[in-house]
Amino acid sequence: MAGQPKQQRAVKTRDDILYAAAVTFDELGYKGASMREIMRRAGVTLGAVYFHFDNKEELASAVILSQTGELTTNLHSEGAQRMVDFSMVWAHQLNVSPLIRAAVRLAVEQRAIGIRDDASFGDFEAIFQTWLEAAREEGELAPGVDPAVVAEFLVGAFTGVQHYAQLSDALDTLPDRVVSMWHLLLPGIVTRECLDRLVIDPARGRVDVPPPGGDSAA
Repeated sequence: MAGQPKQQRAVKTRDDILYAAAVTFDELGYKGASMREIMRRAGVTLGAVYFHFDNKEELASAVILSQTGELTTNLHSEGAQRMVDFSMVWAHQLNVSPLIRAAVRLAVEQRAIGIRDDASFGDFEAIFQTWLEAAREEGELAPGVDPAVVAEFLVGAFTGVQHYAQLSDALDTLPDRVVSMWHLLLPGIVTRECLDRLVIDPARGRVDVPPPGGDSAA
């Protein structure tokens, strides 16, 4: 028990560094971000940064992998509705959260910056498959729909819609683009009865997800 406060401080320091890195990557890109700038924004020593992360590549990978937990924290629906709600949270957070923006940016651009890790895409694919299987158990999926196939497709569809919005300098339109995407895709995924009761509304994504480590750096 005596070591618990020290352990908690270490966890908070790591989270503060991770969030500072995300803000820096979001603003300056991977190549423009330096470990010293991340240190400055986190309010820690350079030694503390290197204690938690061996190098910038490891830190970028950690930012990429952090998005899964951040995006699913406030989801309370189930099955097909949970999947739709996730997409709305994701679209909203890309507009307001530097952590999510940096994670998505790094994941999409990683090969150009010397990183090659598809783990975050695999994580999302596994999550979608779990929700689609739950939807199938509830009788929500259309006959013949394979959760694994749809999950893989959705990861690509989300990535493409998001990337196009960013390239068009229209990230604020992403929630509406996601709504349009669902209107096109859902009739081929779920039953008519399920489709009639699904709520496809950007407002369901407007939840506040606090940055890791709280409001202040340590």
